[in-house]
Amino acid sequence: MAAPEEERPSAALENGGEGEDDEHDSKERVLQRYFLQEWKLVKSLLDDIVSNGRVADPSSVQKIRSIMDKYQEQGQLVEPYLEAVVSPLMLIVRSKTLQLGAESDEIVEVIKPISIIIYTLVTVCGYKAVIRFFPHQVSDLELAVSLLEKCHSATSKTSLRQESTGEMEAKCIVLLWLSILVLVPFDISSVDTSIANSSGFGENDVAPLVLKILGFCKDYLCSAGPMRTISGLLLSRLLARPDMGRAFASFLGWTHEILSTQADDVLNHFRLLGVMEALAAIFKTASQKALLDVIPTVWNDVSILSKSATAARSPLLRKYLIKLTQRVGLVCLPHRAPSWHYVGRTSSLPENISVGKSQKVDQPDQTAIAISSQPEISNEEDEDMEVPDIIEEIIEMLLSGLRDTDTVVRWSAAKGVGRVTSRLTSGLSEEVLSSVLELFSPGEGDGSWHGGCLALAELARRGLLLPRSLPKVVPVIVKALHYDVRRGPHSVGSHVRDAAAYVCWAFGRAYYHKDMKNVLDQLAPDLLSVACYDREVNCRRAAAAAFQENVGRQGNYPHGIDIVNIADYFSLSSRANSYLQIAVSIAQYEGYLYPFVYELLNSKICHWDRSLRELAAEALAALVKYEAEHFANYVLEKLIPCTLSTDLCMRHGATLAVGEIVVALHQCAYVLCAGTQKRIAGIVPAIEKARLYRGKGGEIMRSAVSRFIECISLTHVPLSERTKQLLLGTLSENLRHPNSQIQNAAVNAVKQFVQSYLVGSSSEAVDLISKHLKLLTDTNVAARRGSALALGVLSYNLLVAKWKDVVLKLCSACEIEENPEDRDAEARVNAVKGLTSVCETLTKDPQPEMDKLYLFQLIKTEVMNTLLKALDDYSVDNRGDVGSWVREAAVYGIEKCTYILCKKDSIIPVSTDDNNTTSLFDSNLATRVVGGIVKQAVEKMDKLREAAAKGLQRILYHETVFVPFIPYREKLEAIVPRQPNLEWGVPAFTFPRFVQLLRFSCFSKAVMSGLVVSVGGLQDSLRKASLSALLDYLREGEANGGDEQISRESMLCDDILWILQEYKRCERVIVPCLKTIEILFSSKIFLNREAYTSSFYAGIMDSLAIELKLSKDFTKLYTGLAILGYIASVPEPNNKRAFSQLLAFLCHRYPKIRKAAAEQVYLVLLQNGDMVEEEKMEKAVEIVSETCWETDLEVTKPERLELCELAGLDPAVVFKSSSRKGRVSMDAAAKKATASDENASYSALVDSSGF
Repeated sequence: MAAPEEERPSAALENGGEGEDDEHDSKERVLQRYFLQEWKLVKSLLDDIVSNGRVADPSSVQKIRSIMDKYQEQGQLVEPYLEAVVSPLMLIVRSKTLQLGAESDEIVEVIKPISIIIYTLVTVCGYKAVIRFFPHQVSDLELAVSLLEKCHSATSKTSLRQESTGEMEAKCIVLLWLSILVLVPFDISSVDTSIANSSGFGENDVAPLVLKILGFCKDYLCSAGPMRTISGLLLSRLLARPDMGRAFASFLGWTHEILSTQADDVLNHFRLLGVMEALAAIFKTASQKALLDVIPTVWNDVSILSKSATAARSPLLRKYLIKLTQRVGLVCLPHRAPSWHYVGRTSSLPENISVGKSQKVDQPDQTAIAISSQPEISNEEDEDMEVPDIIEEIIEMLLSGLRDTDTVVRWSAAKGVGRVTSRLTSGLSEEVLSSVLELFSPGEGDGSWHGGCLALAELARRGLLLPRSLPKVVPVIVKALHYDVRRGPHSVGSHVRDAAAYVCWAFGRAYYHKDMKNVLDQLAPDLLSVACYDREVNCRRAAAAAFQENVGRQGNYPHGIDIVNIADYFSLSSRANSYLQIAVSIAQYEGYLYPFVYELLNSKICHWDRSLRELAAEALAALVKYEAEHFANYVLEKLIPCTLSTDLCMRHGATLAVGEIVVALHQCAYVLCAGTQKRIAGIVPAIEKARLYRGKGGEIMRSAVSRFIECISLTHVPLSERTKQLLLGTLSENLRHPNSQIQNAAVNAVKQFVQSYLVGSSSEAVDLISKHLKLLTDTNVAARRGSALALGVLSYNLLVAKWKDVVLKLCSACEIEENPEDRDAEARVNAVKGLTSVCETLTKDPQPEMDKLYLFQLIKTEVMNTLLKALDDYSVDNRGDVGSWVREAAVYGIEKCTYILCKKDSIIPVSTDDNNTTSLFDSNLATRVVGGIVKQAVEKMDKLREAAAKGLQRILYHETVFVPFIPYREKLEAIVPRQPNLEWGVPAFTFPRFVQLLRFSCFSKAVMSGLVVSVGGLQDSLRKASLSALLDYLREGEANGGDEQISRESMLCDDILWILQEYKRCERVIVPCLKTIEILFSSKIFLNREAYTSSFYAGIMDSLAIELKLSKDFTKLYTGLAILGYIASVPEPNNKRAFSQLLAFLCHRYPKIRKAAAEQVYLVLLQNGDMVEEEKMEKAVEIVSETCWETDLEVTKPERLELCELAGLDPAVVFKSSSRKGRVSMDAAAKKATASDENASYSALVDSSGF
């Protein structure tokens, strides 16, 4: 192996150094590929800044900043480029300061944008990585102080926050620069040039340069920004110098005054934070000798401040107090590495390799002996160590910090406990451990448990938790892994469980595998229980990571690698997957089944989260297959009494779990004993008797009982007749419940119950059907909903007795109720679903117990007509378009009934005559089915369009049933291809396809009636997509030739006129239809002089005369006026009629409508010169433009009459009939309003207001 290594440098030398260049190029390529991807752009911007000596373009700073901000969490990717970025920029700062002088105002403007770039790098990579590339000549010290003085005195010129101007960044960068410069290895007084010019400077005086720095830092310690932290860093480095004795004493005197002040304002609070942060930094950096003298004063101030109300209100202040406390303790204790510390493995890789080669077998024993002998050696050293009295107070304060309410304080205290303990004797460390373990007592809160876990992890990581203490610690950690305390409607403890997993992770890294063997055997089942069954994903992942760390570091653990591969980071992200897949896979290994079962029984079945209880019941059932005997004899016996528990969570979870386990046992072919079956059968009667449906948890228990009844029905648990009636009554009550979840659970239970316990010809079955048929017309909407669903799940044996009544009643229930107060969309949805299910059930059974042919005829006539009619359910309430639920269910029902009829047709021979009406599914029905579905496929709801398109796709390409007589099948198959995962919900994909059906008269009316709702709707993106598809369709006809264009436009005209007649006075369709017409007119469609346009204009004006009369809908009125304006602008023969209708609106009751009508009249006069004679045109335009049409009607009527005369229209003919009709209509409306009640008049008022 040595020869190749020796050959490489020689080869490089022979190539004349080309190898080094290649290596450099390779490094550059790697950096560009894997690190800063935008380096080329950053480099070009930096080159421009360096060449100009300043930032010429302010946008370049923002570009660099935005690029660097992306690396906030991966700062190491930027570090290879720091020198190339920081060094030239700092050289610019230094050179410009020397060139311009620190006193000039220009220098501040130069360094601000540069400071923003450098500070951005500080936030990404940290100040330690950045300041390595700052210039640090001795002469720069005074320069930097002068620059800081200029930045400090500069005032902001903008009202924006400082970060936007660069002032804050400039101060931070100069402070960081000073933190490097104050480390110069010379006496600062010898560097300060102002001393040489002053004769009054004494030997013991503080250098003026130092006084300036101290003054600036004191000011910045009051700041709330990052200058406070950097000032503390600068002070710690400055005052730690050996020549700063007087400055150090002066600063500590100032801090004593600040800490002793009683002022309680915002400024003092920030000053306190700054002082504490600076003191913590100083105690970290300064020498022990200098600090020992000031400890009594500082500790006294800290003790008083920690008990003050200010500290109680500020978590950050408490954190700094804990940090300073631990550093005071470290100063008081000698710095040494005691031999009693635990060292689990060799620290040198060569030594570890040599030990592995020479001692393959004896190494573990010898290592264990070395470790176990260490405490004996350290006893003599411990006796000689003197521990100051202040340490006891410090440890007490750190332990109280572990109980703090804020995590940052507890975390700092835990690290402090670890650091201080590392310098104590073995005996004192045991006392500290005992104090930490007291935090886990039952009376302590969750904060104490969390802080205790963090402290134990720190002790273990630092080798301060000896193996002999593990038997005391492990039981506590096991409890912490399952810590979950109920607090009202939720619980606390996830942070404790996460910290406990961190302790287990630290154990794996700290201890040798021989010392951890027994510990891992105890922790592994609990860790995996948390990894699989914890509610929070971070706890599951933390426990799995701890298990993985122990498996990887502790050697050959049984099935460890297999379990780690199963329970990985991503698989544990889903709670359901963790419960039902991961846990089941792990339970197959020895030693995990029983801990998993006990975890579910003791913690998860009674959990406060309902979804978790339901999941736990399923998880228990999934484990039954590994040991059915245990579940039958132990688990069920424990759960059955819990179904009557006073705790709602317990009885709900127990009821669900018993049902799921019974089903799992049945699937495993395990037969329960008669006694257990009897006890299971009595659970629901016992719940009924205890009246546990009442109160807060009644709804939860009803759904659980329904699921339980479904489970025992699946397993055919023997029931007495009385119990059957009671269970049936319970299900009937649940079916009437307004909660949809309870209804659905009851429906599923009814389906299994009637199949298992009711016979079709029995009186109970007939009574059950009759009861549900009666409830279909009940005034209680919840009863109607549940009955419709229940009828849909009944078996063939039950339905055959009264199948005709069931079908007809469900058909009636699908229709919109006549009484508005009884209307309920959910009831109609359930009726449609129930009708579909009943038809499928009745036609699947091959037994000839009824007239099947009559049934299929009934499906063809009544059922299909009902479902097609349900496609026109556009009911709206305060929830929106609730009729869409009915339409979606109807699409599915039509599809299923189509298959039923076509499948029957394939069995019965079809007549060969030209007339195919003898077929159950004929061409007429096929056209109606496809037309109804494609109409839904072009309407405004994405979900419904997708459902309709997919339903049509299944009809066209069904694998087993061929649907015949579909018109233009080949064209439809081209529009709806046989491809999976098409984006039918995307308007831009759907509309261009289905708009092609406008070419076929059998589909065009249905497609256009749905398309106008999308084109004239309010949703902008949908309107654009649908309109674009329609216009492209029309332009495509123009491109194919004049005849094709005329054909398409003529058919479109007929379809629009049909819509206006079919949906007369239907605002839902008429308003968007009129908008569509207006949009088409504005797109120059229908404005040609073809033969069909004249009749089209006449039809539109006939409809507008009806729709606009007495209308209060401003949108409709505006749109109608615009359409009349377009028609009046075209030549004869319809323009006069349209113009006369426009003139009629000049005296409308609404001023805004009069104004809009005047605008249209004005446009018509300008565009159509034949409307008024040439010599009268100027007068007509003057009347329209100068009249204020929003004034009283008495003013506008004469002007309108004059316009009629100028246009050659007879006012008596034009306005007489409309006035008479309007007066009659108004009189009728007044009479109707008088006869109406108070609510009707209020509704009319709201409607007229546009709401």
